[in-house]
Order: sequence, then structure tokens, then C-alpha cells
Amino acid sequence: MPGGRLTQQDRERVAAGLAAGLSYAEIARRVDRSTSTISREVGRNGGPGGYRPQEAHHATVQRARRGTPAPPRAVERPVGAVESEIIELAVGSGMPRMTARVHVDLLLSEDGRRTAAELTRRLKVSPASVSVAVNSLVQHGYVRRERDPQRRRDVYVVDDEAWYHSIAISARQTLASARSARAAAETLGPDSPVAQRLARAGTFLERVVEDMQQSADRWRSLLT
Repeated sequence: MPGGRLTQQDRERVAAGLAAGLSYAEIARRVDRSTSTISREVGRNGGPGGYRPQEAHHATVQRARRGTPAPPRAVERPVGAVESEIIELAVGSGMPRMTARVHVDLLLSEDGRRTAAELTRRLKVSPASVSVAVNSLVQHGYVRRERDPQRRRDVYVVDDEAWYHSIAISARQTLASARSARAAAETLGPDSPVAQRLARAGTFLERVVEDMQQSADRWRSLLT
């Protein structure tokens, strides 16, 4: 049964795993600890982008000496842990880690708004990395871009309606694929096994997308 306190060497392995883009579950397996232990360790020591093994170890030793388990910014610890868990879920579903970090930072912000400069500073990453991430989020409907005319800068916003728009965009993309498959089937002719397979796939995708869009429209009011 994994357990015990993390050593300096363990924390070096955690840092290496984060740098390699590994999930918390995989890092936990490599250091023989539970996933929740790794999540708490990273969440209370800078998050995935700011974790420093030596600083984390020193802070843990200092807290143990003082006999106080919570760091000075104790109110932020739950948010850090929640943030880390949501990021891992997003990464597990296929979202790039940087995109997931930007999305979650916006989701957990008080008003759901950040500028590119704020995201760069908070996540301690390059402006180029933030730009790629927010462009992907905007493209898929998770975030919208607004212009601040007074300061001449873009503001990235996430709100409840974003979930509806992301489903609508995904539905349109899937529908385009379905129609492309059916068009290819018609070109190949009804007697072709490939055409028959494409036609079945296209019809299936069309029906699924129709149901998904109708469901999103029916329950959209829950977001307002």
C-alpha cells in the first residue's frame, strides 16, 4: 500500500513527471504514492506550471517544524487541488495540457475573464503558449474573445453559454464529416462495399448529431 511522506527524491520525480506531461496517476505510480497525494502536493506548491521540488520540500519541512499543516495562503489550497483535478480530467479527455490550464484558470476566475497578459503572469508561461491555447478554446467555443476599447487589448471570457456553443460547434464539425462520408459513398456507387460502409457511418453520425443538438437546445435554459 503506497504511503509515507514524500522525500526530496520523490519531489524531483514529481517535477520530472510534470515536465514530461504525465498524468497525476502515472506520476503517483512512479513514486509509489496515491494520486490524491500527488494532486495535493502539486496544488499546494505552485500548481503544475509553478511546481519547484526544492522549494516544495523546504516548505513542507518548515511547516512540519512549526506544526502548522497549512501554508500561509491556506485559503487557496482547495482551489489549487480542484484546479489540478479538473486539468487532469481535461487532459485525459484529449485536451492539450496548456489549453486545459488556460481553460481551467478562466473557469475558476471570479468573473470568468482574463487578459492574455494576466494568463501569462498567472500560469508563468510564454505569451505564445497562451495565444495558442486561447485560439484553440475560441475555435471550439469554450471561450469568446472581447475587445477592451479603452486599453486596446483582447479579453477572454468564459460563461455558462460557452458550454452550449461548444456543443453546437462540435455538432457542426461532426455533421460536416457525416455529409462528406455520404457524398463519397454516392461517388463510389451503391454496389461498392466501401460506399456502403461510408453511407452507414454518415447516416449514423447525422442521427447522433441531430439528437445531440436537439438535446442541447432543449436544456439550454438551464444555463441562464
